[in-house]
Amino acid sequence: MSMLKGKTAVVTGSARGIGQSIALDLAARGADLVICDVKAEWLSETEAALKAIGAKVSCKELDVTSTDACQKMFNEVAEENGRIDILVNNAGITRDGLLMRMSEEDWDAVLTVNLKGTFNCTKAVSRIMMKQRSGSIINIASVVGLMGNAGQANYAASKGGVIAFTKSVAKELASRNIRANAIAPGFISSKMTDALSEEVRQQMLDAIPLHAFGTPQDVANAVTFLAGDQSSYITGQVLSVNGGMVM
Repeated sequence: MSMLKGKTAVVTGSARGIGQSIALDLAARGADLVICDVKAEWLSETEAALKAIGAKVSCKELDVTSTDACQKMFNEVAEENGRIDILVNNAGITRDGLLMRMSEEDWDAVLTVNLKGTFNCTKAVSRIMMKQRSGSIINIASVVGLMGNAGQANYAASKGGVIAFTKSVAKELASRNIRANAIAPGFISSKMTDALSEEVRQQMLDAIPLHAFGTPQDVANAVTFLAGDQSSYITGQVLSVNGGMVM
């Protein structure tokens, strides 16, 4: 399928996991990929996988918490590729802990990467997309940004902020034919969930109406839909990919 042929997509935090799956799915639909992470050497696995399917790919080292670094990188990408059609703000971290024990450093780190990082990248790409009068911005939020979660006050606040930010950006940029949407993944299979005890895994599954963990590919499928023309009349929305945890 080549529904995204000729389009340039930037995916932050694409060294592994969900970000890697997103990059591979966008490439499989024809997009040219710019993958970035805080250390360029982390991208070697994703780069190799993309090249194996014949994708055009470039790797960029990017600290999303740096406003100047984001502006510089997106300007470079626009110059090298001629345009940027898709931005996926996927870079994120967790520093879990109960509120009473949470350090200021852990609060600040999560809000800075997850929320300020999304702001930095979106602001940098918006000027480019406004000149093009087209673009799709997709922010990876979380189910906990919709429902909260004990032990994740910082992460939930950052992802709730991403959702509100997405809606505001959608309203600001709609007149230039730029769409902004968020995806809220639920419990997604990962090395972390694989390492959980059977009891804890069962408790998590019991909270999911579809009684199954999602996969990184489930999230990637949603991103690809929001990236392409099939979703051309959708903006400012939160697409929950969580097996029915929040309805």
